[in-house]
Amino acid sequence: MAKAPYKPPVQSKFGQFFDSVFLLALVMAALFIPLYLGLAGGGKTTLELEDWSWAGMGQNATMQTQWERLGFTDGPKTDENPNSAAELIATRFDYTIAPIELGFTALVVIGYFFIVFHWSKKEYRDVIEERFNGK
Repeated sequence: MAKAPYKPPVQSKFGQFFDSVFLLALVMAALFIPLYLGLAGGGKTTLELEDWSWAGMGQNATMQTQWERLGFTDGPKTDENPNSAAELIATRFDYTIAPIELGFTALVVIGYFFIVFHWSKKEYRDVIEERFNGK
């Protein structure tokens, strides 16, 4: 007995538009909520500079030329020297990875994919049955 061909549900244009806008809003929320809650970014570390010259800040001649082309100077940042590169050079992002948080994130992502595959198992089987007709 032949099974009726699989026909996916039809969605209206308004429904497609609403789904697109809703998913865009969810993505934007997922990206910006951690920023607003202060959960993003591991923080910054600031190096204590003893020598405010280019060499003392660990900059070679090529780096010094590029900083100067951008309008920055060496020396500490003061009222007389507002374009000092020292603050930018001495402030660094902390890229420490927390293994427990990384593992938790991996579990959430892997769990999400298992749930998606589990929920869509019937639809996959119907499409395979229609496409290959039990072969």
